[in-house]
Amino acid sequence: MERWKINLAVLWAGQFLVMAGMTMIVPFLPLYLQDLGMHDQHEVAVWAGLIFAGNFVTSFLFQPLWGGLADRYGRKVMLLRSGFGMAIVMTLMGFAGTAWHLLLLRMLNGTISGFVPAAVALMSANTPRERMGFAMGTLQSGAVAGSILGPFIGGLMAAWVGFRPIFFITGGTLFAASLLVAWLVKETFDAKEAASKPKQSMLSSFNELRLTRQLPSLYAVTFLIQFSLLSVQPLLPLFVQKLHGQDAMIAFYAGLVGSVTGFSNMAAAPVLGRVADRIGPERILFVCLIGAAVASVPQAIAGNVWQLLAARFFLGIFLGGLLPTVNALIRKHTPSGMESRSYSFNSSALSLGNMLGPVVGGAVSGFITIQQIFLISGFLLLINAFWARKSLTPLRPKEPAGGS
Repeated sequence: MERWKINLAVLWAGQFLVMAGMTMIVPFLPLYLQDLGMHDQHEVAVWAGLIFAGNFVTSFLFQPLWGGLADRYGRKVMLLRSGFGMAIVMTLMGFAGTAWHLLLLRMLNGTISGFVPAAVALMSANTPRERMGFAMGTLQSGAVAGSILGPFIGGLMAAWVGFRPIFFITGGTLFAASLLVAWLVKETFDAKEAASKPKQSMLSSFNELRLTRQLPSLYAVTFLIQFSLLSVQPLLPLFVQKLHGQDAMIAFYAGLVGSVTGFSNMAAAPVLGRVADRIGPERILFVCLIGAAVASVPQAIAGNVWQLLAARFFLGIFLGGLLPTVNALIRKHTPSGMESRSYSFNSSALSLGNMLGPVVGGAVSGFITIQQIFLISGFLLLINAFWARKSLTPLRPKEPAGGS
């Protein structure tokens, strides 16, 4: 098997294990806070939100730093740093005694995180350009599969073994993913050439990257994708409750609605990646942004849970072509030797969208309905599509004066 295919298989498994481990705690985080002695419902809700967002705040700030170090010392080193570091931090969460302990550990986890962008950077630098779309799509499917199954596995284990042991199991999962990378992943990296290049601050790196006009546009596209899609995320359980009513099955339906996009995303991402290799990632990105915008309409007019499920599944198909094509385009336009820094800035944009989307969506929900938020989300994706098409289209050379 070709080396890049072995790397892809191992990193797919690594991303699956990392994302499954990171999302196992999602279903029971408020319950864990109650287990720590916090009983006021409003206080639990506020702390759960802070603890959830703390990871994204520090991740947004520190990703460019790790990206610069990856370009100087290698992407595999950053994968191992992140994987083993998160394994330790997640294990420590099992010993937390207060909400403050959890918040600080989540912020520390965001500080040392970076497994996913490092994996993307390593694959992009060690994959033939003509197979980039397929590799990015397949890698994305591993992260999505872990994100889908993580909460499900976490919920089952919480009922089986209790809350604290899950943190220890998660730490072991992350440790196993890191060992897989250490043993099996190989990268082509010229350390002498990297060391010979002058050191750059994060600001100077960004200033150099933004000279390639497509890169700031792609970072903005990533932010808008995450912001528009996650703005409805905190409100989905309430919308499901409104459509279905309150009964014993409401938690099941809410979970199904939240995860169904992941199933279609996981199936569509490698297929759309192959198509992008044939017709170009720019076209796939434009079509998928338009498709995701259109898919917002049936969600807004859904009259029951099954219609909402179908609309969310339809949305997931187009989501499978968004971030993988953005990653392929970043690799296409990034100067050689700056791949990790470029992906780290994109990861910061993604974290910012993950952080602000739910906050803004929850804040405006007191003034407008969730149906209107769906439509606004679709409108943002539509604007994003046409702006991406304009900003990613190569500039035509100017005609000489006087013509010929």
